[in-house]
Amino acid sequence: MSAFVNSLVLAGLVFASLLSEAIASTAVEPDYRKALAASQAAIGRTPPAFSFTDSFGRRVSLDEFRGKPVIVSFIYTGCFQACPVATQFLAKAVASAQQALGADSFRVVSIGFNQPFDTPQAMAAFARQNGIRDPQWAFLSPDAASVQALSEAFGFSYEATPKGFDHVTQVSVVDARGTIYRQVYGESFDLPMLVGPLKQLLSGQASESFTLENVWEKVKLYCTVYDPFSGRYRLDYSLFFELFAGITTLGGIGWLMVRELRRRRPT
Repeated sequence: MSAFVNSLVLAGLVFASLLSEAIASTAVEPDYRKALAASQAAIGRTPPAFSFTDSFGRRVSLDEFRGKPVIVSFIYTGCFQACPVATQFLAKAVASAQQALGADSFRVVSIGFNQPFDTPQAMAAFARQNGIRDPQWAFLSPDAASVQALSEAFGFSYEATPKGFDHVTQVSVVDARGTIYRQVYGESFDLPMLVGPLKQLLSGQASESFTLENVWEKVKLYCTVYDPFSGRYRLDYSLFFELFAGITTLGGIGWLMVRELRRRRPT
């Protein structure tokens, strides 16, 4: 009798295995080209002022992050591979960008899209587990009813699977007015892909009002270059001296021209 029972158990296991393989083989492969097109279509779009609860339990609005460029990522806390890897790499990229551009020159936001499971407590735990202690980095839980509209506004595509979610691993660079400026893809990427757009946005902000502080900020941004050998950004003083020498030379030429014109003026 026990041999018969064992045979039934073995047959059940084989059937379950075959059934799971059949389900997996019939699963629809995500349309990555469509997801990429949706993501790119979001560039130039200004998402509405969605409301969130942050990891401290406070209610915040997307509008509160305006005034500085913002880096936005989407994660789900139940992910054990792609989201932690992408978040840890993003933390390294953010640290390099802060070193090059200024610690408080931009903000970072991570949004938990798997509601109602990505609670403020779960988001806080995710931040701790991945070593994120940056005060400029907010972990936000949206209202469940707004997740679909929120993801569409940012061009973020995701699809539920038996193991969790298939989703685009993207970082959105948003300008100070709240408009999506650039999309960056992958669990890892070349540092200039993120820092370059931030430099452009900050340089544009510095040009909006002509003050001595803004001029100096623009000069620093211009002289901050990427060193591929060290994999870091650094301030290249030679560019500053070249710029200073160029301005001095032009000023000297202008002064000589004015003096020559005055000398030739008939008395």
